[in-house]
Amino acid sequence: MRADTDAGGPGARMAPAAWWRRRPLRLRIAVSVTAVAMVFLFLAAWLASGAIGALLVEAADAELLAAVNQAAPQVEAGQPVRSAPVDVQLRVLDSAGDPVDGGPAPKLDGAEIALLSAGTSVLRADDQPQHRWIGRIVYDPTGLPRLVVAGADLVGYDQAVAVGGRWLVLAAVVAAVLIGGAGWLVAGWSLAPVRRMRAAAAVLPEGRRLPVPEARDELHALAEALNDLLSRRDDATGRLRRFTGDAAHELRSPVASIRAQAEVAIAHPDPEFAQEVLAAVAAESERMSTLVDDLLALARADAGEIRPAEQVDLTASAVAAVQRLPGGGPAVRLDAPTGGCVVLAAPGEVALVLDNLLRNAVRYARAQVRVAVLPTHGGVRLLVDDDGPGVPVAHRARLFDRFYRVDDDRGRGTGGAGLGLALVAEAVRRRGGTVRVTDSPQGGARLEVRWKSG
Repeated sequence: MRADTDAGGPGARMAPAAWWRRRPLRLRIAVSVTAVAMVFLFLAAWLASGAIGALLVEAADAELLAAVNQAAPQVEAGQPVRSAPVDVQLRVLDSAGDPVDGGPAPKLDGAEIALLSAGTSVLRADDQPQHRWIGRIVYDPTGLPRLVVAGADLVGYDQAVAVGGRWLVLAAVVAAVLIGGAGWLVAGWSLAPVRRMRAAAAVLPEGRRLPVPEARDELHALAEALNDLLSRRDDATGRLRRFTGDAAHELRSPVASIRAQAEVAIAHPDPEFAQEVLAAVAAESERMSTLVDDLLALARADAGEIRPAEQVDLTASAVAAVQRLPGGGPAVRLDAPTGGCVVLAAPGEVALVLDNLLRNAVRYARAQVRVAVLPTHGGVRLLVDDDGPGVPVAHRARLFDRFYRVDDDRGRGTGGAGLGLALVAEAVRRRGGTVRVTDSPQGGARLEVRWKSG
């Protein structure tokens, strides 16, 4: 059976790039520094080995040129050429390359004679050892051109280049390894603050932050980013703790009520009484369902979920909200223009705000609730007035907090959980608006919402 080698399969092989990315950063830095250093050092060794040969040839050229310059005046004077250094072959040729000094013909072809006559040196690489020639044209006393050439064997040239190249390569390898080791040490030293910062962040208690280095470097930016992350973590933990506590606290009451009424119904199996119990259980269940919906809406708001904004006609939404109110309550009067009051929000958010404001006003109004939609410069004002007892000044700052009630007993008796106005504040503020409570001209409370217009 063929093994599964597809990506993600049990027998899959890790790609080299993926394997490399999984290595520690310190190791990757050291290996990368070593590789780069080795490439450049090998290139330097190759260039240096060529320079060794050039230096050897340059040294030979200096000796040969001195011999030619020493013999040139003698040829011009018609004198025989004195003996040259032992390792230098000094010859006098005519313009065709034939010897005129009585010696044997040198191993030079016509092209090489032409180069020497032009003052260009010649290296005979085919000879073993290689042979170097330098020449110069002078004129004898009769006016005939003579080519004075000096040549020498480059003894040890090939060996010097080869041995020098090997030593240079070895030196490049050793230097690259040392550079890699230095890179390993420097990377470890550079990453040590990061490791300390990571360890400190892992055990940092809630509410504490990492110290930010004074230097405006990468560590400074990293510390600030980690502190921002810790702030978001603490905020999320706080929201979760608050949500859990609020949910447990508020759900305890309807659950306990349902349980108590069910136990009473079981203890007194009376059909008429059971019908009353079922009605009470249904009411408590509806209250609990509303509470759960409100808690979920707040949880989504805490998580940053926000729907795309669109243009919503606030007048039409207010009319629909008034029509959704149950009958039998205080009279509701709506004053709104027929058009032009458009706000930027999600339709569901506008409906949530209107429903909660109207239910709150109807809950505490004595006889009348007045709703007004007023266009303003760059926005829309929504006013909801009631003629109830109003909100004392001491409670207004916390009226939009979660589970906060001005009158706790009355709030529970009328079915309020203290979440409606908190939902209103969240929905309005997320769209850049404001919400506040003041005194109503009717004697009760005025809840005012300002939205940005579309």
